[in-house]
Amino acid sequence: MLYLSKSMKSLFSLFFLFVIVGVYAQQITITGKVIDRETKEPLPYASVGINGKPIGLISNEQGEFDFHIPADLRNDILAVNMLGYQIYEAPVWSLLSTERVVIEMQAASVLLKEVIVTDSLRGGEILKLALSKIEENYPAQPFQMDGFYRDVKKMGGTYISLLEAAVKIYDDDYRAPRNKFKLRERVALLEVRRSLGYSSKFTTFFDKDNLLEDLLLNNNVRYRQFPDEEEFFNSLDLEPDSYYNGREVFVISNSQDYSLRVYVDKKTYGIVHLEYTNDHQEKLERKSGLESRFVKIKRIIDFKFFEEKLFLNYLSVISQVNWYDDDTGELKFETELFRQLLINHIYPKAKNRISFGQKMRSYGLQYQDLPYNKKFWDNYNVIKESPLDTKIIQDLERELPLEKQFKE
Repeated sequence: MLYLSKSMKSLFSLFFLFVIVGVYAQQITITGKVIDRETKEPLPYASVGINGKPIGLISNEQGEFDFHIPADLRNDILAVNMLGYQIYEAPVWSLLSTERVVIEMQAASVLLKEVIVTDSLRGGEILKLALSKIEENYPAQPFQMDGFYRDVKKMGGTYISLLEAAVKIYDDDYRAPRNKFKLRERVALLEVRRSLGYSSKFTTFFDKDNLLEDLLLNNNVRYRQFPDEEEFFNSLDLEPDSYYNGREVFVISNSQDYSLRVYVDKKTYGIVHLEYTNDHQEKLERKSGLESRFVKIKRIIDFKFFEEKLFLNYLSVISQVNWYDDDTGELKFETELFRQLLINHIYPKAKNRISFGQKMRSYGLQYQDLPYNKKFWDNYNVIKESPLDTKIIQDLERELPLEKQFKE
């Protein structure tokens, strides 16, 4: 047995304290809120990152964020981007003395000085050109991304389950796939936490497949999921230009049978943002004397520039399905599935692909959860919970606080 003198013990304790402080000092956190400079309204889903670095996150629905970054980046520049706004930039060190930084964004309409669309190309022609340049504007070699995934299930107006996961995603490149509906990315599951509601009998009324894999397949740009017919391209309109990432962008839209808005960088013709909504009803399946009908889907896809290529930044899909009595046609209850994927770290030159042994299982994430690791989640970049999430939390905590549910 090793014996230490009293002075040696004190010295050892002091050294141990310095080590602990040093470990925690390696990371700093910027807490902030993004708002419109004129209206003071919060700006949801603004991109927050460090200039020239592959890390970042987005603000929540109230414009709030907690950004965990390495301490050695204190002399770098924090950058905030929002579609239709001028870039906000400030040294990281200048923001650390404030408990919560309020970031005021200037609307781009002021900067663009009433830009008038005078381009000879029509909306459909611009989108065709953008699609033809995907392999030029997006990764052309293997890359990896770290991501934060969240899904929330709502039934009859009540939130019944929450699942969150930290994942690593590998892809070879952005070449067009042979099959537009077969996943090409490989995903490794790092951490998972879920509420007890995921074991509820009501979750059987939702898709039981791997919801993260299905979400990745909603990347219309990656999988070239656009109609080929000339009728589609002829239906697209060209709206006044907008502003993103310090650059002017085309705005292409369609509002006939569905709502589509595509934002295309004017310099590279890269698609930087896409929003799609469709409320065309469609019958899906029958179960337990009930018939389900698709009611609405809303999809948002956002990309960001890094090392002159566009990488996925944020992807969300909200889908609504109603269940009706099979005999009478009476509405019995409504369901809503909300899924988000935030990319918080990009590795543009991946040397090692995710092996089959590391690869996430193809069945539901709720069946492959890991022990809850609170320390990991306390320091991981996620989409911050907001006051608007209070209803979700109240519904989910009917039995136990979420922290206890995660542990169980």
